[in-house]
Amino acid sequence: MEERSFKKYIVLWLSQSLSGLGSSMTGFALVLWAYGQSHCAMSVSLMSFCNYVPYVLLSLFVGSFIDRHKKKKIMLVSDSIAALGSLAVLAFLLMGRLAVWKIYVINVIVGITNAFQQPASAVAVGRLVPESKISNVSGMNSFSNNLIVIFSPMLAAFLFAAGGLPLILLIDLSSFVFAFCVLLFFITIPEKVQDKKYGSPFEGIAEGFAFLKKEKGILYIMVTMALINFCSRLTYENILSPMILARSSGDSIVLGTVNACMGIGGIVGGIIVSVKKESRHKAVAIYASAALSFLFGDLMMAVGRNVFWWSAAAIAASLPIPFIMANQNTILYRRIPVAMQGRVFAVRNAIQYSTIPVGIILGGYLADYVFEPFMASGSRLAGMLGTITGEGAGSGMAAMFLCTGICGFTVSMVSCFNREIRKLD
Repeated sequence: MEERSFKKYIVLWLSQSLSGLGSSMTGFALVLWAYGQSHCAMSVSLMSFCNYVPYVLLSLFVGSFIDRHKKKKIMLVSDSIAALGSLAVLAFLLMGRLAVWKIYVINVIVGITNAFQQPASAVAVGRLVPESKISNVSGMNSFSNNLIVIFSPMLAAFLFAAGGLPLILLIDLSSFVFAFCVLLFFITIPEKVQDKKYGSPFEGIAEGFAFLKKEKGILYIMVTMALINFCSRLTYENILSPMILARSSGDSIVLGTVNACMGIGGIVGGIIVSVKKESRHKAVAIYASAALSFLFGDLMMAVGRNVFWWSAAAIAASLPIPFIMANQNTILYRRIPVAMQGRVFAVRNAIQYSTIPVGIILGGYLADYVFEPFMASGSRLAGMLGTITGEGAGSGMAAMFLCTGICGFTVSMVSCFNREIRKLD
């Protein structure tokens, strides 16, 4: 029975991965289209911002809804609404009425659906997969997610050059239809009757904060990771694509190659984490890995002049990420009682991810209105920075990578020596 259930999950995983590939290609193609319309980093930043803000805000409050309703129905409805967003983009495009602001609105809707779809999918995995197979599923998800990161930019860049945005949207919608049919007709997700009555979601948040007042080390990890997320999102989340396009004369193949290398680094890091022994000093490993990511990834991205150096920087930045996540999760799961994990994780999301939308929107603003104009000003300081980052279009964004590399490395090293955090080891 368990083997049969696991085989069904494999079918679901394959179909959802294929749909994820289609969605990822659409996201990449929309970045190319939006930047081609405006040549403005802020336009790319706002796309991510509009997707992320509703997801972060709603994630705190959807837990009881997910528990009370059928996971399969939530997944089907959420995926359908997201697909309607892609269909709307295609319709506007064919009518010649697609505008960047319409993509922002659609991204808000997709962000809302993700807030319901992702936790419902996580619960569904626990219902479908035997406990002995959970670690296998984690490896499968890591593998598929990073493969999507690798191949979706390259496929999207090739298809964008061959058939434009409409071709990619049609492929995305086709992959959705396939995944929808698999889930609807072939997958049965067991449901459990919920006897517990749920009060206000704010009650759970308050209990989570009360726990963290006693576990200061965990609270400090969340706060410092929020700062690290802020530094990384200033650059990688939004200005990496505009910077590469600006410095490569709009070469989408170069951008796809760099993004693919981000995925390669994540796969290599994940493989190493899965086969190595558990670290004895987990807290130190978190911040040492973050420091290395900023030191080599951001700084190399800042001084790079061609696709070779940008690709090497992408691998250096992404390879340590699985070490950060693995050690952080190990600490959290072992230190937080099972009965408190949902509430504490909700608070973790509020703290740790709250800086991401701020970093996304601020990064685009700084790129367009501060760093790029400054590097083009001809001032003495701009000339000095130009000897490090190079000059011309994109040099201001490269200077931003230089700043986040230094700031992120500093935050990571200071956090590494925090007394309360080190007690967690």
